[in-house]
Amino acid sequence: MHYEGYIIRPPSEANSILLQATVGCSHNKCTFCGAYKGERFKIKSDDIIMEDIAFAARHCRNQDRLFICDGDALIIPQKRLLNILVEIKTRLPWIKRIGLYANAKGIRMKSPEELKALHDNGLDIAYLGLETGDDVTLKNIHKGVDAATMIEMGRKIRAAGVKLSITVLLGIAGRERSQIHARATGEVLTAIDPEYVGALSLMLIPGTPLHTEHASGTFPLIEPIEMLQEIRTMIEHTTLSGGLFHANHASNYLPIRAKFPEDKQKTLSLIDAALGGRVALKPEFLRAL
Repeated sequence: MHYEGYIIRPPSEANSILLQATVGCSHNKCTFCGAYKGERFKIKSDDIIMEDIAFAARHCRNQDRLFICDGDALIIPQKRLLNILVEIKTRLPWIKRIGLYANAKGIRMKSPEELKALHDNGLDIAYLGLETGDDVTLKNIHKGVDAATMIEMGRKIRAAGVKLSITVLLGIAGRERSQIHARATGEVLTAIDPEYVGALSLMLIPGTPLHTEHASGTFPLIEPIEMLQEIRTMIEHTTLSGGLFHANHASNYLPIRAKFPEDKQKTLSLIDAALGGRVALKPEFLRAL
């Protein structure tokens, strides 16, 4: 396989075939993210991509999921992306699920009919970084989109039949807007109603603008208890028709895996027990990205 730079994939794609179709991220301006700094975004040549699919056909027969990397593969022009999906179906007929990262810009560039065509040709799940539903925080972290657009684009891709996994970041709003961020994020998640939500706890990465803000004292990193209070408020304001709410990433202080709506109250009670000191939190040295 021809890999360039850092290859980043969601935790749920740990055992997937990783097909790198783009390098980097077309936005690459988020203040908290250091994944693709210094990386110039590009779409790899069709020849290289098809060669890698052929390699997977020969050597990856024990893997039944495939993830198209890097940061926002959905931005690949429709005809080229369709060709990639068709080639995967043709050469790797045992693949049961194909996923990719998406952002609001990439979804907006595709018509509803084009998204439906992608789904019909094998695109099963898209991973979308919401981070927060608070417009002030979205602006502060240079996300390049507001909450209303996130809702619109999330609903658009779901309407095409593509499952949606949304990532949110605990602590991303700092201390002053922590609870505002939590409530607003829960409301946006409710409006989109994705199949999956993954809550990660902010970890500052050296070299990023947000790390610099923290070092200068302009961005306070909230304490573990405040993160618990934040996720409690977020879950309290989130209503999903049948989604999974995960907060079991290595960065989190309290592992959570809840099926909504049935596990919502049980999860709030678990968080209350942790806030009351009756459930231990993960020690700092065990947290990781």
